[in-house]
Amino acid sequence: MNYLGARLRELRESRGLLLRQVAAAMEVDTALVSKLERGERKANRDQVNRLSSILKVPEKELLLLWLADKIADDISHEPLAMEAMRYVEQRLKETSND
Repeated sequence: MNYLGARLRELRESRGLLLRQVAAAMEVDTALVSKLERGERKANRDQVNRLSSILKVPEKELLLLWLADKIADDISHEPLAMEAMRYVEQRLKETSND
């Protein structure tokens, strides 16, 4: 999946930023930012944090998409994916009530 990459491109373009400007602010090469946007590379948590600052969006917004990509990539081809997601959701609700 590429929820994060699509949002990164949308945010960058809406702010009138070039790939090279975002890359310079992150202190990485332009190719990396391009690959993140296209979903050819996965960002790490630190990169997501830096991108939220550069693009001036709440960190939570990008972290949510980052986690969604990780989960979807891991389970999207599993026949029981949705059932497993419901199971995990229920368990998380139970543990947050403790």
